[in-house]
Amino acid sequence: MGFDIPEVPGVLTADQVAATGAAIAAMQEPSGALPWFPGGKTDPWDHVESAMALSVTGFHEEALAAYRWSAREQRVDGSWGIEYRGGRVVDPNIDSNFCAYLAVGVWHHFCVSGSTDFLVEMWPTVRAAVDLVCRFQRADGAFRWAADGQSLEMFDEALITGNASILQSLDCAVRITREMDDDEARARWSAAQARLADAFGVAFGSGAGVTPGVFVEPSSHSMDWYYPVLGGAVRDDRAHELIDSRWDEFVVAGKGIRCIDHRPWVTGAETSELALALEAIGRVDAATVLLDDIGHLRDPDGSYWTGLVYADGKRWPVEKSCWTSAAVVLAADALSRCSGGNGIFRDVRLPTEVGVAP
Repeated sequence: MGFDIPEVPGVLTADQVAATGAAIAAMQEPSGALPWFPGGKTDPWDHVESAMALSVTGFHEEALAAYRWSAREQRVDGSWGIEYRGGRVVDPNIDSNFCAYLAVGVWHHFCVSGSTDFLVEMWPTVRAAVDLVCRFQRADGAFRWAADGQSLEMFDEALITGNASILQSLDCAVRITREMDDDEARARWSAAQARLADAFGVAFGSGAGVTPGVFVEPSSHSMDWYYPVLGGAVRDDRAHELIDSRWDEFVVAGKGIRCIDHRPWVTGAETSELALALEAIGRVDAATVLLDDIGHLRDPDGSYWTGLVYADGKRWPVEKSCWTSAAVVLAADALSRCSGGNGIFRDVRLPTEVGVAP
């Protein structure tokens, strides 16, 4: 039986997207880990994003190997280290967002493959991870960003990007509980998601402006600009106001978007993620243009270079990162509405939107 591969007319053919999937698969280590590039580090979040792209491009066995790596490497408290290299834990500390994101990948693979067996296999890993992440939630609803890997002493700061991603992770985790018929986990995680949504309501109630006091002030990085939209925390008119408020600071016509607002450096992953955010709020034409704009980062083997310093025309860093290629694939899938997981960002719902009481 054939498998449909995303294509974006005039931007990427199905064969080109398939080649990008093959390039990601070629970087996979025998353990199943998906490093940034061959011989580079693996982190739990980008590993999952890369696995999602493998699912979309038909590399299901490779995707399964990636998720099974996550299950094997999970520690008894439900966490993963921040960084792995060559099969070793290099940084044993905990990033709450890194741990939460497995729920997005697992739900996504289920949506693409339809495999209940996969969901059952991964459920204990997801449950342990999300239960751990919920321990990071503050009284105001925001999630602390990190903890010491041994003592679990937490850093109190809550980051905009990480919290927006956790909101999406909780949405996917709640969806998984319905398939697993776990009412107790669903109630707890829905309540945690509702409290986090309330925190975003306080911080982003005006759309373009960010009210201080909940999250660390937005940084110069583009992710702090678009991630509240991508993660589903800010939608409707507020989302358009937020995107428009810093568009000219980050978007470089014909090249992509800056990773950092004051540097002449465009990056493929951030551009693709902004395209996903735009697609989620109906700005499909603008999203398509952005995906087309980063064609200059595409390598003949189908992979993507991480970024370009457009002031001097040099690629930097000099690497073809697994997760950059993955972000391109996910953007192409959303724009083409091809796989069963194409709405993983578009379809984020808060508890009140699906009739679940906090």
